[in-house]
Amino acid sequence: MGAEPILDWRKEAASTLEWWQDAGVDTLLQDEPRDWLTRAPLPVAATAMTAGAAAAPAAVTEALPQTLESFVAWRMGEHAPEANWFAPRVAPEGDASAPLMIVTDMPESVSGESPSLIGGAAGRLFDRMLAAIGTARADVYIVPVAWAAPVATQLPPDSEARLVELARHHIALASPKQLLLLGRTTERLLLETDGADAAHGLGYVNHSRGRMAAVACLHPRFLLKHPANKADAWKTLQMLLIRGSSL
Repeated sequence: MGAEPILDWRKEAASTLEWWQDAGVDTLLQDEPRDWLTRAPLPVAATAMTAGAAAAPAAVTEALPQTLESFVAWRMGEHAPEANWFAPRVAPEGDASAPLMIVTDMPESVSGESPSLIGGAAGRLFDRMLAAIGTARADVYIVPVAWAAPVATQLPPDSEARLVELARHHIALASPKQLLLLGRTTERLLLETDGADAAHGLGYVNHSRGRMAAVACLHPRFLLKHPANKADAWKTLQMLLIRGSSL
């Protein structure tokens, strides 16, 4: 059997102290004992700042345009969330008075084409999906949650709440009879479900003037990468037809 190693506790302690010193801990003891379970008082300047902030009036929330035309113009203007994204914005497409409103997550940039809401191969599949339910782009109202495509092709988390607020306001102004949400991101941000309906992409979207029934469908760009899910998408579109026939 091998002999047990001999540990020099002095060297071990010195090594530990040296490690803490390299980490920036250069004071081992305080002159006075401290209760570490109580919160330290704020400095005087910080206390004054906190009190001032509490006394200050709440920030005034900007009133959103109350007509569809003025809202679209505002969303394309300098005060919209996407104004500093350094990406071209894409306005809604189709008929704003159409009974079916389709909400997608963001515009798409396809090589060799101008940015559009749903373009390229995904756009061609989207057109076939619309034809399957007896309609076309010109006969529906297609709007994005984000009116420009972010660099990482994912919505910035710090912008989501504002974009959702604006999307809900847009839905309220358009007041469609039917609502189709395209993509998991759009579904996550807007759809509210009741129990078993969640598994079928059915739910509601709340907005400033009430709430309306909505159907969530997989995005055409996802279906191109996962064609086995096209059957599920078709079932979702059938639910849209069933809901529409009951209006």
